[in-house]
Amino acid sequence: MARREHVQIKTAAEIARMRVAGLLVAKTLAKLREAVAPGVTTADLDALAEKTIRDDGGIPSFKGYAHPPYPASICSSVNNEVVHAIPSRQRVLREGDIISIDCGAIVEGWHGDAAITVPVGEVPQEVLDMLRVCDEALWRGLAAAQLGGRLTDISNAVERHITPHGYGIVDHYGGHGIGSEMHQPPHVLNYGRPGRGLKLVEGVALAIEPMITLGSAETVVLADEWTVATKDGSLAAHTEHSVAVTPRGPWVLTEPDGGVARFAELGVVCGQPADAPTAP
Repeated sequence: MARREHVQIKTAAEIARMRVAGLLVAKTLAKLREAVAPGVTTADLDALAEKTIRDDGGIPSFKGYAHPPYPASICSSVNNEVVHAIPSRQRVLREGDIISIDCGAIVEGWHGDAAITVPVGEVPQEVLDMLRVCDEALWRGLAAAQLGGRLTDISNAVERHITPHGYGIVDHYGGHGIGSEMHQPPHVLNYGRPGRGLKLVEGVALAIEPMITLGSAETVVLADEWTVATKDGSLAAHTEHSVAVTPRGPWVLTEPDGGVARFAELGVVCGQPADAPTAP
């Protein structure tokens, strides 16, 4: 396994193994999306995620991670919480909330990582628009993960889609390299000038994750030392996928079809090989 500038470069076989972990994350998030409803607690969602991951032979990436050890299998960030909120039996979802669910799984030593933001029941159109733009920005960032490009091409693609809509782009926080560890170099910001940073070569795998707000981009870390929330209390959205750079184009490891459909909308060729594992 080669390393270039301390960035882990995966072989095609290793990327294929990451795909297995990515599909498990996709399956888990699909179940969690269906389970989100008024009256459900974030602890209920966490229990469902852990069972789904372990039943398929995986290990939750988040549980026990870092110091102090993260105590759950998902991050469940509600309303003004941006990322890293800890699930709780006391946190009951209510009509009109939104929840960002971040999920990671390890299969045979390789990681997948993705996130969705889901409305709880009916929410205002203004909020639905923010969720849509965050997701669109993610896919533009994924589409920019092209062989021979530079890391900040991704950052710039995300920023260029968000900025005209006027949302706050959360500062400092962003995506990361992923592979045999959940968090690896490089750090992937959601803003910046294009054409800078790491050259995107075959075998680079990245987790790209826009985080935007309806208000200020400033954040605070809460007393639990994990939860990141907006400083002004405004609502936040967070979406994420893991993507591999291939000679054929970007391959979204945590999307069931590898990104074929969404990339087609953008005029981008998906790099998923014909013999790649797909969701059942």
